[in-house]
Amino acid sequence: MDFEQLRTFLQVCRLKSFSRAAEKLGVTQPAISAQIRSLEKEVGARLFDRDGGKVTFTAAGRLFEPFAEHCLQCQSHIVVAVNELYRSARGEVSVSASEATSLYVLPSVFAQYKRHYTRVNLNIVRAEHLRSLEMVMNRDVDFAVVSMPVRDPRLVVKVIHRDEIVLAVSPMHALARRETVKLDEVLQYPMLLLKQGRQRTLLNTFFHSIDAQPRIAMELDSSELLKRLICAELGMGFLPRANVMDDAHAGQLKIVKVEGMRLSRELALIYRKDRTLTHAAQAFFDTATNGMTLADYPPPLRMPKPMRVVR
Repeated sequence: MDFEQLRTFLQVCRLKSFSRAAEKLGVTQPAISAQIRSLEKEVGARLFDRDGGKVTFTAAGRLFEPFAEHCLQCQSHIVVAVNELYRSARGEVSVSASEATSLYVLPSVFAQYKRHYTRVNLNIVRAEHLRSLEMVMNRDVDFAVVSMPVRDPRLVVKVIHRDEIVLAVSPMHALARRETVKLDEVLQYPMLLLKQGRQRTLLNTFFHSIDAQPRIAMELDSSELLKRLICAELGMGFLPRANVMDDAHAGQLKIVKVEGMRLSRELALIYRKDRTLTHAAQAFFDTATNGMTLADYPPPLRMPKPMRVVR
């Protein structure tokens, strides 16, 4: 059973004639008869009685008519809804990102988007790097915002945020009274680090390049917990500037510059190349990429040559 058969059936119903239905639809009368026979075979009952040139409903045909009307109305609504999805911003856009990215980087993007596209429902999924990549590849979300680098030819990758990795300490910490400290001074104090992730990899690479061993007091799964423990004076740690700016302004943390240490991170908006973006999704991509945020600091230095820090 297909929509063309239903349209043919309804034309015969309205015109009460196979020949006039054929003329109306621009096909031959045998084609009309063949469609009706095929439909009757599928339904399992005759739909019309044919007495010479007169066509009338059978009981089955009269029962079938409203259902055929309803099916065609549904088909029309589907076509309109799908076309509308790509002509105007409505429906849903889903974005996966880590907890910290959702809290400190994306709110301004979401706010700007919602001001212009009020009919779109934004669905935010909190997930870490690997899970976000997996959700994009499985088409579970439209987009993900993840740390760079991302190298996958199946993905569109667009950097939307860049900021500095900074040393954060409690206002009561011995280094908090200093605006700038030397790296060998930092290495004398207990440090809180994330267990894994791109930020931990970046720090490990830096410390390895200068043959330094930080005094690790604790390794944590959450950057938010790490920040709270720094505030509680359990150690110091390195975090993206965006994650600690509000706390620094509130006096709960102090950002201290480390001489010779300049690390940055980039966040990218990604989606599958073979994914057709709805109007709402394209609008989100444009909003996120046009509003790229760059922290006010110089470009990152090249990684220093290996050296030994005397402690």
